[in-house]
Amino acid sequence: MLGVISLALALIFSLAAVLCFAFPSERTGRWGRGLAVLSFVAVLMASIYLLVLIFANRFDIAYVANYSAIELPVIYKVSAFWAGQQGSFLFWLLIHGAAGLYLAVKKDLPPAGMAVYMGLMALLTVLVMAKSPFVPSEAVVQNGVGLNPLLQDPWMAIHPPIIFVGYALLAVPLTYSAAALLTGQKAQEWLPAARRWALVGWSFLGAGIFIGGYWAYKVLGWGGFWGWDPVENSSLVPWLTVGILIHVLRVAQIRPAAVAMVHLSAIFAYALVLYGTFLTRSGILGDFSVHSFAGTSIGMTIAVVNALVLVAGLLLLIVKAKNLPQGEYYPGYDSREFILLLGALLLVFISTIIFLGMSMPLLTQLVGKPAAVDTDFYVRTTMPLAIAMLLSAVCALLRGYGQGKVLAGGMPLWGLGILGLACGFAAGVRQIMPLILAAAAMMSVGAAVLAWRKNGIKTGGMTAHAGLGLALLAMVLAGSGSQSHSQDMAVGEPYDIYGHEIVFKGQEFAADLKEKYYIYMVDGQEVRARTKLHANGSDAAREPAIAKGLGGDVYIAPSPAKGNGGLEMVLKQGRMDMDDDFAYRFDKAEIDHQENGTLLVTAEVAITDGNKVEQAALNMLANADGGTSQPVEVFGGQKRLRLTGITQNLKQIRMEILPALTAEISQPITTSVSVKPCIWLLWLGSIMVCIGTLWAAKR
Repeated sequence: MLGVISLALALIFSLAAVLCFAFPSERTGRWGRGLAVLSFVAVLMASIYLLVLIFANRFDIAYVANYSAIELPVIYKVSAFWAGQQGSFLFWLLIHGAAGLYLAVKKDLPPAGMAVYMGLMALLTVLVMAKSPFVPSEAVVQNGVGLNPLLQDPWMAIHPPIIFVGYALLAVPLTYSAAALLTGQKAQEWLPAARRWALVGWSFLGAGIFIGGYWAYKVLGWGGFWGWDPVENSSLVPWLTVGILIHVLRVAQIRPAAVAMVHLSAIFAYALVLYGTFLTRSGILGDFSVHSFAGTSIGMTIAVVNALVLVAGLLLLIVKAKNLPQGEYYPGYDSREFILLLGALLLVFISTIIFLGMSMPLLTQLVGKPAAVDTDFYVRTTMPLAIAMLLSAVCALLRGYGQGKVLAGGMPLWGLGILGLACGFAAGVRQIMPLILAAAAMMSVGAAVLAWRKNGIKTGGMTAHAGLGLALLAMVLAGSGSQSHSQDMAVGEPYDIYGHEIVFKGQEFAADLKEKYYIYMVDGQEVRARTKLHANGSDAAREPAIAKGLGGDVYIAPSPAKGNGGLEMVLKQGRMDMDDDFAYRFDKAEIDHQENGTLLVTAEVAITDGNKVEQAALNMLANADGGTSQPVEVFGGQKRLRLTGITQNLKQIRMEILPALTAEISQPITTSVSVKPCIWLLWLGSIMVCIGTLWAAKR
């Protein structure tokens, strides 16, 4: 109840703040700022209350039951806050409110802009209330579902909140733009602040995307970092659009006529954030994305909010267009202004192609059966544009603002281009387009450094542009240059794969039996592939083993053996059954009711080899969702027995007979081995982009 009341207060305070800022005066300005603070405090109360519910294991709340569990570690209890739709919307609202608090206290944004910002906060609050995290559970449960084992990873714990910080901060450039249109504010008065906020939001959104890519590479075991999944693209398209905004903002600071482009970019950047949210959370992508949310009732609400923001922004721009600065966008084709705008246009084309690709399930659903494009569509269409974009960046970096101002010649860069070609060829790339992309990427790195030395670009811009070039080079080397081979590996047998000696050393179980490891030696270096286990010992999530080196990674993804050599047996009470080695008789069973509502089922089973008889007590914890049990070793570990089911009258059991643990861990395993040349450059380049962008914002 406290959470619902807090959200209601946040909505009331936000709407009241809109009214105060809409009729600006000294008194209403103070009231509006006070209401903005109160709105944030109300959202903060709701957020703290949700965390309290999670840590108190309040499984009578549906959100807590779906995303938390008693045994969940603290870090993942915290990340359960934003693991689901409801919590992620609340976190988005919290960051939006925090930025609004900063703007209200610093008084950096005119009243008209604060009115727009608080209006956006009211719309986000409506989304949270429409999909509230405080709805009671329909059924009482003793423990929650908890996070998917794949999501129980430190990188995935921070990936979503960083994405949502980026989403939230991108509202600020939009409100600066709206304020300027409403009040006629001069460009030089608001462009620097809007660019600073856009840079910070761009950096956070980019960092979230890169972290998601690293998580996919490190955890999922398919060997890739980007799959052109529609949900991945729903964050990429706004990031590219903000890249357009940032560069157009810089041109507008030199050429005021480009302010119209700034307004258009700011509107579409935030509208695409909302559109991506709609695609992700409406359920439209349920059949086309491995990590979209299931169909929900909130899709139409998000669509309406998206339409309101986009239509209102465009109408305001159309009405105020005649008042915008006029003049030339660039003095000549050889100026940095023209080349920057050309690069922005190329980014528009790239964004449009990806937008159409990720929207295909929605567009085709309107006329018939929904369908999606394949990943090759994106590669074929965006690679030539990426090459053109890098070359335009090279030309822009070597030019100064104004006509005919040349900072440096391009001759030294041809050597770097040849080096990029050579690196791609050495990595095994033979396709023409990727090789040209590698050459253009190396040239862009050199151009960034050269422009920095000639004072044509500052340290932050140089770092970001060089990082982008290195990242694209790594995508060519580790993507087009990757090789994969599948090998059945026996324990202790050396295999020569792509020039690396790989030895499978067998399996090892963790002491708590919650994880097992596939151990490999790669050129004398030990690496382990980890498999998280369910309580019953079955695989829950698998992570690859990665041997890192200066030349790249050796990426090892084991496939679980087909079957574990066990068999399933049904025993009636007092009856005996046999396998190849032993005879089994079910004697009796009993049920003990536990305090947490689960049932402890104990079955007594006698085992004999014809000479000796052993008694084993097989246990199973049962609840409404099923049962879990651990294997029990018999006859010195020669066999392991696990109780998997029992009839209601306790007269019949089902058990699994597993081989000795030593036999299981020494089984041959099918292993997929890939080489990823120089993939570390991708992570280095990504870090450089984010750090360089933040450095530029700080300056």
